Amino acid sequence: MIGTDAVPGPITSEQIRDLQKALGRQLAHWRKAAGMTQAALARRTAYSRSSVANVEIGRNAITRGFWERADRELRTQGSLVDAFDALQELIITLRRHQAWVAEHERLLRHQAAVPAKPPPGLMITTPACACTVAIARWGEREVLALREALRLSLGAFAERLRVLPSVVATWEDRRQLEPPNLMMQAALDDLLKLADQDTRTRFARILQMPPMRSTGHPGRPRSTCDGGPASPR
Repeated sequence: MIGTDAVPGPITSEQIRDLQKALGRQLAHWRKAAGMTQAALARRTAYSRSSVANVEIGRNAITRGFWERADRELRTQGSLVDAFDALQELIITLRRHQAWVAEHERLLRHQAAVPAKPPPGLMITTPACACTVAIARWGEREVLALREALRLSLGAFAERLRVLPSVVATWEDRRQLEPPNLMMQAALDDLLKLADQDTRTRFARILQMPPMRSTGHPGRPRSTCDGGPASPR
C-alpha cells in the first residue's frame, strides 16, 4: 500500500509520478493474480482496455470509482482504494506547497523593491487640521487607521500592499501582537506618502479618535492636535 511514509521529506512531482507507476504495478499484480486480462477488467469496471493499460504504466491515476470497482472485481479488500486515496493526499500536499512557494517568492520580490529599513519616523503634516502626526512604528491602530482613511476593504488594502488579506488581518488584530516587519513598515510609509491630502487628513483625525477595539492602545502616535509635541513610541 502507498502511504505518506513511503516518501520521506517534502513530496516532489517526480515522486508523485513514481508513486502513480507503483500504484499501476499494484493493479497489474492483482489483475494477473485473479487471472484476468486488461480487456476483462475494463469491461467489469466500465472503462476501456486502453484506460486500464495507461493506469498500469502510471500514465493516468483515473477516478476513485474505477479503483472501487477494481477492488470489488479483484477482491483486494480495499487495498487499491486505500493506495489511491493516499496518493491523492500527497498530490494535494504538493499543490499546496507549490502555491505556498509561489506566494513566498512573490512576497520576496515585493520586499526586494522596498528599502531594507524604514526611516526613523514618518512625519505627516495635515494643514486641514493644523496638526502633524509622527509614525515611528506601524501597529494595529495605525494600520487600521490608514485602511479606513483610504476607504479600502481589507482585501483591497492587502492588494495595494501586495500581501494576503490574512496578513493584514493579523496586523489589525490587537490580540496577535504581530506588527508588520521592517520591509512592510516601509511599504506602509510609502502608501501614506502617496495618499492625497484628504486621505492624510482623515488618517490624522482617525488617530485622534478613541480606538474602536481597545480603550488603551499602547504606543499610540501623538499629534500636535493633542496639545503636545509628536513623539515616537
